[in-house]
Amino acid sequence: MASAVLPSGSLCAAAAAAAAAPPGLRLRLRLLLLLLSAAALIPTGDGQNLITEDVTVVEGEVATISCRVKNSDDSVIQLLNPNRQTIYFRDFRPLKDSRFQLVNFSNSELRVSLTNVSISDEGRYFCQLYTDPPQEIYTTITVLVPPRNLMIDIQKDTAVEGEEIEVNCTAMASKPATTIRWFKGNKELTGKSEVEEWSDMYTVTSQLMLTVGKEDDGVPVICLVDHPAVKDMQTQRYLEVQYKPQVHIQLTYPPQGLTREGDTLELTCEAIGKPQPVMVNWVRLDDDLPQHAVVSGSNLLINNLNKTDNGTYRCEASNVVGTAHSDYTLYVYDPPTTIPPPTTTTTTTTIPTIITDTTATTEPAVHDSRAGEDNSIRAVDHAVIGGVVAVVVFAMLCLLIILGRYFARHKGTYFTHEAKGADDAADADTAIINAEGGQNNSEEKKEYFI
Repeated sequence: MASAVLPSGSLCAAAAAAAAAPPGLRLRLRLLLLLLSAAALIPTGDGQNLITEDVTVVEGEVATISCRVKNSDDSVIQLLNPNRQTIYFRDFRPLKDSRFQLVNFSNSELRVSLTNVSISDEGRYFCQLYTDPPQEIYTTITVLVPPRNLMIDIQKDTAVEGEEIEVNCTAMASKPATTIRWFKGNKELTGKSEVEEWSDMYTVTSQLMLTVGKEDDGVPVICLVDHPAVKDMQTQRYLEVQYKPQVHIQLTYPPQGLTREGDTLELTCEAIGKPQPVMVNWVRLDDDLPQHAVVSGSNLLINNLNKTDNGTYRCEASNVVGTAHSDYTLYVYDPPTTIPPPTTTTTTTTIPTIITDTTATTEPAVHDSRAGEDNSIRAVDHAVIGGVVAVVVFAMLCLLIILGRYFARHKGTYFTHEAKGADDAADADTAIINAEGGQNNSEEKKEYFI
């Protein structure tokens, strides 16, 4: 290994001069003495390599710089800042910045920590190894700065359904520039971002255009920051959307939905909107409300129904956004007629329940009470027809039995008269002669009586 040897008298003179120097110059002379001592024996550097890594740190945290020597032979290691000022020479710190602290020093490593890192500490730091020739590598400290402030602003505090509103989110003074993401509830939306740079810092503003509906009322709009220096940084605002009423008519009585003369009809109007409708209004299309109709808040009551009450009844509700309505069509049927049950057929008639349901649309749903009556009439007709058919079948069976017995009786009598005179005959020829003789005798008796 090659080396350079300095006279020992020169080192002693330098040491004496350092001891006698003023305090301000003493530190520099001591550093010079260390350099001269190191230079007294400088290795060639064959087989030695400096190793270090770049450092990324969040502002205000601690950065650790490590200068390592592979295959070390006790060469001197030195660390310098971006201004080429010596931070550490071996285990000695000439720089007065107390934020730099020695973590580890050995023949193969010089490790230094830097606390409370700021954006001004960013840059290249140099590791030097005193060999022949000298070696030098650098490590880069990158400082991340999270957004100083995150603000969200909505163009209008209260919007109306169908209206388009503007929402802005600003992330101030970050490094690098922030990425802003938008969410409405759990659904991610796309905004338009603009970036402004000032003194190595970035301010990002994102704009979101949003068309709101009544289903968006009370839903949060979330501005979320995507930045390597911070996690889960977000802010949000809740939408307030006004919408016109939604109207629905509920049939309270009669429960089965079939209205007949003499019955009572009770309807309830349900209206929901923002702002909530203060009151509802009942009207009858093409006519006035019946004189015996009673309106109590959202309820319409008509006692002792008759056919003059037929018509379409409308419930109207309104607020500052708009007006909506729902219709109910009333048809009053005749009172029920009692039908005697058939003797051979039993039929069970079920009257279905009519459920009225309307919404506030441009073509409101119409409720008709005639549907239940039609089903009832059809069921009654089937019962009557079944009874009549059973009676007719029973009568026909009885008639067939009577006719059968009658024909059977007369057929036996005929055979008896026809065979008269043949009972005592010895053979067939004699029976025929006797039968003919019987007929002649009968004719003779008829002639005699005449």
